Amino acid sequence: MTEFSDYIIYADESGDPHLAKINPEFPMFCLALCIIKKSDYIEYITPAIQRLKFDYWGHDKVVLHEHEMRKQTDDFAFLRSDRALREGFLERVSQIMANAPFHVASCVIQKENLRNQYSDPFNPYDIALKMCMENLLAFLLREGEEGKKVTCVFERRGKQEDEQLELEFYRIVNNQNTWGYIQKDFSKIEFEIKFAGKSHNSTGLQLADLIARPLALRKLRPEQDNRAYDIIAQKFIGGGYKSFP
Repeated sequence: MTEFSDYIIYADESGDPHLAKINPEFPMFCLALCIIKKSDYIEYITPAIQRLKFDYWGHDKVVLHEHEMRKQTDDFAFLRSDRALREGFLERVSQIMANAPFHVASCVIQKENLRNQYSDPFNPYDIALKMCMENLLAFLLREGEEGKKVTCVFERRGKQEDEQLELEFYRIVNNQNTWGYIQKDFSKIEFEIKFAGKSHNSTGLQLADLIARPLALRKLRPEQDNRAYDIIAQKFIGGGYKSFP
């Protein structure tokens, strides 16, 4: 029988991976992997986020989404009406993030630099995925997860995008992606990919959604106050997030 890993991985991104037309206001792509021990997910993370939802909405059908929280739209429109309420809510989210036991592997791609430096650059998503997966592999091996099955959950983006991501994911974990200076042996762990839409209301995906944009902003505007980054930075594996090029 398959031995399942003690960890589960949730992934989300900020920005888009397209190079043909780059948004000058946000020329970044960031992929973040949220690495969570299943026991911590069950005992702390899910209950903490469920309590937040019941306290502020009275039900748990709300999906925490960084973009809507930042813009104060849809389920988060109530944050516009009361500054004290808004600050209290954001402080509560910050405390959950700070106290939550999880780790982060992330890669930020500076798209303009990538396009300018290489005549035929790889897809930013593919670059970020490989760098994140290499960090994840090293972490899991240090944690004694060799030989176990690890599930990586990604949010659905669309049929074509998901098929391309799945293909690249299995290229990496089957040791078929050979670019890079040092080749990692992914055969030591059995990786699988799963996709989930927002309707699944996955706590892990909502946590990952809160991570990616602050990391991209840190690289884009390092002088800007970024409390979310300061919290996330305490949870990096491998000494910090990767940046390319």
